[in-house]
Amino acid sequence: MSTITVVTGGAASGKTRWAINYFATCDNVLYIHTGKTLSEDIRRRIEFNNAKNEIMWDILDDVDNPCELIKDHKFFIFDGIVSYTKKIMSKEIGDDVSSVTYEQKKSLEAKIIADVQGMMHDVEKLKGDMVIITVETGFSVSPTDPYQALLREIVGTVNQRIANIAHEVYLSTSGIQFKIK
Repeated sequence: MSTITVVTGGAASGKTRWAINYFATCDNVLYIHTGKTLSEDIRRRIEFNNAKNEIMWDILDDVDNPCELIKDHKFFIFDGIVSYTKKIMSKEIGDDVSSVTYEQKKSLEAKIIADVQGMMHDVEKLKGDMVIITVETGFSVSPTDPYQALLREIVGTVNQRIANIAHEVYLSTSGIQFKIK
């Protein structure tokens, strides 16, 4: 049986550490990092776990199309929704969000949701497991910067949709994870 798990929380709350530990003893893991480069701290943590458990993970940085990567592994970490949303926003509308319409915002949300759901579906077809990492936007102050405000709205909507269809959801705070679904 396949398990799709979402881990959400604030910045530096322990989400990634938890995701790495979730698969710490598993081989055949693909770590999909959609940001520019994986931090040295995270990379070293993965390498330490791999050496200790005599396993090897594949780590991909700066991934533009994570959907096409769900094929040759059994376990997946998608890190994550926020950086992927930034990539899609950059491609579709650039940095100037002053003229983004409601329809464009909804189109961005729909694309990101469809992409993540597509990955989830492909993992389930492989009978694999996946952890999706995201930032909980509901705890922060509403940003005054238009780009940050739009990003927060889109990520908030995507998080709600993905969390609702995931099998499990964990909230990470101060390095402690609480199962909320």
